[in-house]
Amino acid sequence: MAKGIYVSATTPGSGKSLIALGLADTLHRHADRIGFFKPVVNGPDADADPMVALMKARFDLDGERCRGGLTFAEVRGLLAEGKREEIDSRCVEIFAEMARHCDVVIVEGTDLTGQDAAVEFDLNARLANNLAAPVVAVVGARGRTALETADAVEVARKELVAARCTLLAMMVNRADPADLEAIAAAVRPGASGRPVYVFPELDEIARPTTGEVAAALGLGQVAGRPDLERDVRSIKVAAMSVANFLHVLDDGALVIAPGDRADVLVACLASSFSPESPVPAALILTGGLAPEPNIYSLLAQAPFPVFATADDTYVTARRVSEVRSEIWSGHRRKVASALGLWSRRVDEAELVERLHLPRLERTTPLRFLHELIERARSQRRHIVLPEGTDIRILRAAEILHRRDVCELTVLGREAEVREFAQKYAELRAHKGVDLAKALEVMQDESYFGTMMVQLGVLDGMVSGAAHTTAHTIRPALEFVKTREGVKIVSSVFLMLMPDRVLVYGDCAVNPEPNVEQLADIAVASAETAAQFGVQPRIAMLSYSTGGSGSGGAVDAVRQATELVRERRPELAVEGPIQYDAAVDASIAASKMPGSSVAGQATVFIFPDLNTGNNTYKAVQQSSGAVAVGPVLQGLRKPVNDLSRGCTVEDIVNTVAITAIQAQSAEPAAEPAPAAGHASSAGS
Repeated sequence: MAKGIYVSATTPGSGKSLIALGLADTLHRHADRIGFFKPVVNGPDADADPMVALMKARFDLDGERCRGGLTFAEVRGLLAEGKREEIDSRCVEIFAEMARHCDVVIVEGTDLTGQDAAVEFDLNARLANNLAAPVVAVVGARGRTALETADAVEVARKELVAARCTLLAMMVNRADPADLEAIAAAVRPGASGRPVYVFPELDEIARPTTGEVAAALGLGQVAGRPDLERDVRSIKVAAMSVANFLHVLDDGALVIAPGDRADVLVACLASSFSPESPVPAALILTGGLAPEPNIYSLLAQAPFPVFATADDTYVTARRVSEVRSEIWSGHRRKVASALGLWSRRVDEAELVERLHLPRLERTTPLRFLHELIERARSQRRHIVLPEGTDIRILRAAEILHRRDVCELTVLGREAEVREFAQKYAELRAHKGVDLAKALEVMQDESYFGTMMVQLGVLDGMVSGAAHTTAHTIRPALEFVKTREGVKIVSSVFLMLMPDRVLVYGDCAVNPEPNVEQLADIAVASAETAAQFGVQPRIAMLSYSTGGSGSGGAVDAVRQATELVRERRPELAVEGPIQYDAAVDASIAASKMPGSSVAGQATVFIFPDLNTGNNTYKAVQQSSGAVAVGPVLQGLRKPVNDLSRGCTVEDIVNTVAITAIQAQSAEPAAEPAPAAGHASSAGS
């Protein structure tokens, strides 16, 4: 039977969905099969609940492991008829069915809204008991003082104990950031002595987006950029002269104006295109009034969405002010902010220790990627993203900042370009590079970013979204150089299979490695595998297994295998070996019996780039494996390359990988310069 954990609000407006999301993210990395169950759903049917939809998408859960139960209308009807037992039995039946497919199920209770709050509290307590699920109780601190919040915690604790619930944890959410320490001091830990976790209210979660406003008001977009994830930081009604309006306009404002106010519309556009002026989040044209055609042609160029409504300005402003944002809206920036907050405020090890979860048996792609983020966050490093004009880079930087993964720098300043040019001229003087040439070179983002890493100003670099691999790697080869004992820079792809992670190298850098280079690639790939939690068992691939074949290519792999054994006798390595013998235990038993690698290899070294590149793509496309990389290895400092077709998620993952590499990178060869700092994302 799966272990259930019941997340229950104990006060209205507690923001318990943030707790459910953070708990799911934690459990997903510590249990093989998690589930999510919402006994009472928002919406017309069980499949329409937005939190159920978010959990399905976020954690790749199918309908057997992520479900809703009854609708609010059904529950109210059954309560009115005195049929509480039917509510319980139907929820227990659904939970029992889910339990067959899960190791742990997060159950999210009702919101305690309106006049039925007391009834809902009782309903949640009863369901938690019937599901045998310990309760994570969430107290909302919004609008409460520290002492009032402490009292609310104590009342909730006593009521849950009186209802005979097993209390797993108490959490306070939506606290005034200025009151965090006072609340923590005022709240008593309870009989268990366990901490009470306190979360501040985050503006980036509470603010609605332009898309949420448009959906709530049923607005149609008539012009501008279709960016529906922009945060609405304020509401401005343009009922004054343009001069006065511009004086109060600020970044992220949602501007509401009659459709015939051409002066206001043009002023919003002009402000958006001025680097020193605020940019609105969106513009709503009211009264069913349409601008003149020439104004419409200007609005088409707006860097923000423009909506229209038949309602008047007053009604529109009132309706916009009533829109509330929710995590379950699914906007990835809000989800990233929520998970970043959870990681900062919760001692994950302490919480997981309470649950006694079964040992993990497999590593899924989603779990591996989530673990990357956690490992990068555990020892924060500073990564430079030179391609700050690429919108994907900027979006990824925002996600990384909101999730609190690492420090980021996306821009440099003219003075630092000059300083770094001086250092580049010194490092490349033997190649005839003078200061004039160095100044020219340092205008290149890759050189500038790589020099920041070389001098220890920052810890690593990720580039390549808008540049070739050669352009990204060249500066590192010129002056970062390889680690001691390593002769070449190589790469691997982390191949995320359904239940494990494999390492493929070299699939991106070296076209025809010789014997010594193959050995270098094998050793570096084994080290990378270990760094990312994969026990290295190296298969040196060829078209022949063992001594069954001969020829120059096979002999080169055989010699490289022996060289690996000489250099690193502790590594498990086998070669030459064919791919099928490396991965299939039955084939390995006949072709290479007794081998510690055959049939269970985790690191695959290809004899050349042609074979490696085609194989990783074939496996990716035919098996559905997720290929993460290329991950560069062998450099003294971490520099990683992106594909020019990379997604925002690819960038986030590569930055996390680079941050993890930086945690064990060699110390800086040069002292950091004394001049100013680069501009940091989010600072």
